Amino acid sequence: MTSRACNGDKACFHREICFVWPIFMVDSVRLFAVFTLIASVSLGAPSDLKQSPEAGREKPPTEEEKGAQSGYQPPPPVVTEHTLTLSDGKILNYKAIAGYLLIRDTKPETQPEKDSGRESAKENAQDQLDPSRGKPKAQIFFVAYILDGAEVATRPVTFAFNGGPGSASVWLHMGGIGPRRVVLSDRGDALPPPAKIADNESTWLESTDLVFIDPVSTGFSRAVRGEDPKQFYGYSQDLASVGDFIRIWTTRYARWSSPKILAGESYGTTRAAGLSQYLQDRYGMYVNGIVLISSVLNFQTLEFEPGNDVPYPLFLPTYAAAAWYHKRLRPELQELTLPEVLSQAEAFSSGDYLLALAKGDAASQSDLDRIANQLSRFTGLDADYLKQENLREPIERFTNDLLKDQNRSIGRYDSRFRGIRLHPGTDAQDFDPSDEAVNGPFTGAFNDYVRRELKFETDLPYETVAEVNPWKLAENKYLDVAANLKEAMSRNPYLKIWVCCGYYDLATPYFAAERVVRAMNLDPAIRNNIQFTFYESGHMLYIVREAREKLKDDLGRFLAAALSMKAISSSDR
Repeated sequence: MTSRACNGDKACFHREICFVWPIFMVDSVRLFAVFTLIASVSLGAPSDLKQSPEAGREKPPTEEEKGAQSGYQPPPPVVTEHTLTLSDGKILNYKAIAGYLLIRDTKPETQPEKDSGRESAKENAQDQLDPSRGKPKAQIFFVAYILDGAEVATRPVTFAFNGGPGSASVWLHMGGIGPRRVVLSDRGDALPPPAKIADNESTWLESTDLVFIDPVSTGFSRAVRGEDPKQFYGYSQDLASVGDFIRIWTTRYARWSSPKILAGESYGTTRAAGLSQYLQDRYGMYVNGIVLISSVLNFQTLEFEPGNDVPYPLFLPTYAAAAWYHKRLRPELQELTLPEVLSQAEAFSSGDYLLALAKGDAASQSDLDRIANQLSRFTGLDADYLKQENLREPIERFTNDLLKDQNRSIGRYDSRFRGIRLHPGTDAQDFDPSDEAVNGPFTGAFNDYVRRELKFETDLPYETVAEVNPWKLAENKYLDVAANLKEAMSRNPYLKIWVCCGYYDLATPYFAAERVVRAMNLDPAIRNNIQFTFYESGHMLYIVREAREKLKDDLGRFLAAALSMKAISSSDR
């Protein structure tokens, strides 16, 4: 969001005229001088004039003004008391904390040499500002849930966030792991509006305290006035702001002694992997576990671009899952179970298909015919059409092609969902029906919940998905954070990783997540610190009731393993 400054705009110029008009009756010479000054301010003055005291808006802030600015504090968080009854009758009493933490620029400043005398003494006194109260940069919104009566030394705290980049944490918060959730059908379909919320019988709060973080520009989080929000848009910039939030929250709420878990979804898994190393390097904070939901650690596995054949064999098993779900496979495959279909698709993707793509134009016509026929078996698409595409069907076409004869598209986030084509019979992009199924319910439910139950009041719009372009990923072509995660695991052999994948996820396919982890070539001493679980769901795997319940059960096993690690001697590593 931007705001107009009153520097030479038409309205400001008119206000100056109204202010000086009575001078005309006094002295035309003085009037000429005043209008000359107005013109220099409103229409652009020479640089030396702009630095004059009269051009106050161009003047650098004084030390007093800097000090006043550094004293800014957002309103205090709101604390409310709640009770939740689980399906087994267990009662959870907990506190919800909703509000802001202020991120400041606390980097050391180089102080200029001072002249002697009274002016020097005055300046030195002004320079004795509290270094922890540097220039405010952004206020980050969060909602935390703290179980009553728990021992913080042993009670885990999980920092959770979604991805995008540009997404608020509302999806994990109100969909899967928070104490309250949006009411959907058991398979994750939206119900008639308005949206409703209910107790989440599968909340993670039973096992861990929760802190949901909205990065700058998402949710209610904003850069402070005068700060460019683009300074937070980028992989490394995002790690710094979210990492600083985690440090400040941990300090302010006295949780340095608590076991710590990072949980991210989609680009949030990229953030979590980067934070595992960043928190170690910057703050000496070692976490116990990382949960990667719908993981993307290497962006080369997702980008369908000329010259990059990596995604095609990694997406194919998920294409097969979608075709199986919508009954588009040939009878010999359609009658199999989903795991059986995926096993065959994975074998083909890792073998003949991968080799055919590597051959390129060197592949024989018989090879092309054979591979196209196999692709047709696993995708439900026409073999001749696949040959026209040079055996390469990108995701943006597949979502339109699979059910083209029915004038329907399928979801990218969840290929189980179907939508009416806006541009039937074409390759033009349509809306994602799986996105539409959750966008309205989650946005409406959270805006009601945060004000009515959490008592947090603001007139700001809650940005579920914010515009954060351009986002700086990496200096090279594809961002790859698998190496960062490998280093964090090697330096901290107690770090456990849990990767959660949905079979119907066409945004971050499960086979790509597996391939990236295998390519990390972890040392055998820590290789078993990574585990995978799979769900018959999509990108937001928790919107399906059975998957959400399984996710909670799997969390219990993960935390038990992560928090019971035995001491390892350096000689045994």
